[in-house]
Amino acid sequence: MVNQDDSFIREVNEELRSDQMKAIWTRFGGLIIGLAVLIVLGTVGKVGYDYWQETSSSQSGDQFLAALNLARENKSDEALSALAELQKEGYGSYPVLARLRAATLQAQKGETEAAVAAFSEIGKDTRIPPALRDAARLRAAYLLIDAGTYEQVSSEVEQLAVPQNAMRHSAREALGLAAYKAGDYAKAKSWFQQIADDAESPRGIASRAQMLLDVIAASGKA
Repeated sequence: MVNQDDSFIREVNEELRSDQMKAIWTRFGGLIIGLAVLIVLGTVGKVGYDYWQETSSSQSGDQFLAALNLARENKSDEALSALAELQKEGYGSYPVLARLRAATLQAQKGETEAAVAAFSEIGKDTRIPPALRDAARLRAAYLLIDAGTYEQVSSEVEQLAVPQNAMRHSAREALGLAAYKAGDYAKAKSWFQQIADDAESPRGIASRAQMLLDVIAASGKA
């Protein structure tokens, strides 16, 4: 009799649990399914985005290498065309690298004015990391030593020739060379002396600065 009572009680409890589950499912089933779908879609989306990011970066890298190969083969026009396409459609940092490489190719082709304009534009683009902007400014300045004036060189890099800037050594050299070329030996001496006095100046830049300081001193012009 006791066993029959226990069996009856278990059946009643199971029915109650079953009814409770049905009630819960009726009330919250749609929400549960919706949450499950969102979790699945989120997972699929994350995997899909990671795949897209990886493949996009890989494709842009392949395009950039192909453009570099064209440049090495002296197919400058084809390389510039490929780099222009990469600037428009590339992923990640590749559009910026394409802009820098295209400007370098223009300089190599003798298109100095276009190259200076391209480097200068990169140097002013606040979307680009500061280190790359500074490097572009320096490249423009070195081209302007021969192709421009001291004032043009100064407008590109004098802001970099300060003690806290890591590229100050090259900026000071560009300014010194531009002043020397312009015949302003006092200004040139000032820039070269800053290089010589800076214990952190790279050996090559420091040696060139000291050589020009010696030349200026020997000339007696400053």
